[in-house]
Amino acid sequence: MILAIDPGNVESAYVLVEDDLSRVVEKGKVENFELVDIILRIRDEHSSLEHIAIEMIASYGMAVGKTVFETCVWIGRFAQLIRVEFGVEPEFIYRSEEKMCLCHSMKAKDSNIRQALIDRFGEVGTKKNPGYFYGFKKDIWSAMAVAVTYHEKFIKE
Repeated sequence: MILAIDPGNVESAYVLVEDDLSRVVEKGKVENFELVDIILRIRDEHSSLEHIAIEMIASYGMAVGKTVFETCVWIGRFAQLIRVEFGVEPEFIYRSEEKMCLCHSMKAKDSNIRQALIDRFGEVGTKKNPGYFYGFKKDIWSAMAVAVTYHEKFIKE
């Protein structure tokens, strides 16, 4: 399985998907302290999990504020937790890699990434007929983009 995290300064999104991306096992957007507990639970349920990716922040030369630095702190906290609890080094996936992997363009926006994921895996669906992405929200889409990019870079043969 692949655990992918889209970190934030207060809340983070995550997805746990099969190695072949055939099924979303678990997803959510939760407060960061809750995600720590979820990571520990996932460790207990999937102790051999070794495919873990975290979206990393990159500098583009623009001034950034407090929330970006707070997000950086959480990236480090999640990475350390993963190193200690899983014994693996998480891969850092940059947004630019996601854009190129899914849309083949650095000009891609969130809506383009979302559409590329739908084109690849199918519609969101409805409550009566849930699709692959049923229940996804904005940041969960970003976590899925991290998972797909990780899969393409490190697993796909």
